[in-house]
Amino acid sequence: MLSRLRQLTQSHGALRTGTGLVSGVIALGCGLTCVLLVLTLHFPQYLTTPELRQALNLALLRPLLLGGMVVGGGIALANLLLGRAPWLSAAAFACVVLSALMGGYKVQPPELSGRTPYIGLDWFVLDLLGSTLVFVFIEKLFPLRPKQPVFRPEWQTDLAHFFVNHLLVGFVLLATNFFVHRFFSWAVSVEVQQAVQSLPFVLELCVLMLVADVIQYAVHRAMHELPFLWRFHAVHHSIKTLDWLAGSRLHVGEVLLMRTLVLAPIYVLGFSREVMDAYIVIIGFQAVLNHANVDLRLGWLRYLVVTPNFHHWHHSQDKEALDRNYAGQFAFIDYLMGTAVKSTKTWPSEYGVLGDYVPLGFWRQLLFPFQRRARSQKSDGHSPSGC
Repeated sequence: MLSRLRQLTQSHGALRTGTGLVSGVIALGCGLTCVLLVLTLHFPQYLTTPELRQALNLALLRPLLLGGMVVGGGIALANLLLGRAPWLSAAAFACVVLSALMGGYKVQPPELSGRTPYIGLDWFVLDLLGSTLVFVFIEKLFPLRPKQPVFRPEWQTDLAHFFVNHLLVGFVLLATNFFVHRFFSWAVSVEVQQAVQSLPFVLELCVLMLVADVIQYAVHRAMHELPFLWRFHAVHHSIKTLDWLAGSRLHVGEVLLMRTLVLAPIYVLGFSREVMDAYIVIIGFQAVLNHANVDLRLGWLRYLVVTPNFHHWHHSQDKEALDRNYAGQFAFIDYLMGTAVKSTKTWPSEYGVLGDYVPLGFWRQLLFPFQRRARSQKSDGHSPSGC
């Protein structure tokens, strides 16, 4: 069973229907999710982010957890009785049984006192579950490339990036807050912050998004034009197949730099908590959507906001797209700066870094910026990347 599971996780391509693989993967996903959620209930002080911990609603979480156990266990048991992919169904059923033995939906979280070091296991589980349900559905409903499977090449690498970046959310937030407060506290003005917070909610949100995206544009452009920064950003551009998970391929060094510099003006201007929360939800959704395998351009609005079509061109190897389309939310920034792609084609034909020199695998990509091969890459006349 273990060898078959290992083979499954190391492979890619469409799952054969009628064999129990599709339903088995769903059951295994439910089972693993239940195990992880039960663990977060047992050890919330170490496995959950403080923000989600405070918003934890046991009255809602318990039925969801029970539902996951019933759905996962039911599918797995049915497949076992029908003899469909029994090795996969047995693994899924074992996960459900394990979550039940650990207490299942009846686990009572301990009382917490003080702050402890933590990893964002809860954030990983909820974001992965929500993103999978929402964006796989969208990709199947409006596919750009209908034949592209959910488990496309290199999905394992991007899932590892997704996993690690979510687990390190505590470290990233701590480091980001340190750098922001250490180097930008001198610019804080109480009068300016009060004026910003007095704006109507929608206007304050628009100002926040514009300020953040202007900074993001500048940092993103610098990552393409400065060889040292490109070593980190090249990891993100090494993606050859775009879908909802592809945007998770980010080197932790890039994450720290981008978040610090984008959060700095937000901290200085003092935007309200409610506006910050709305901003995080919007940019999170947009970042995933813009990498997704969806045929979406939005007509004339594509000149105003960043769409999947706009950002897919940023990842293209097509000559007219090299070092273009830097904005994350507002496409008009690139049009104003003269860095928007101009092409007679609707969609790019190929993605990735020219020369394909970034290694495969999470750990190799994590070490890549510090290796000699990263320093030795030549500019092709556009940027250190040529992408």
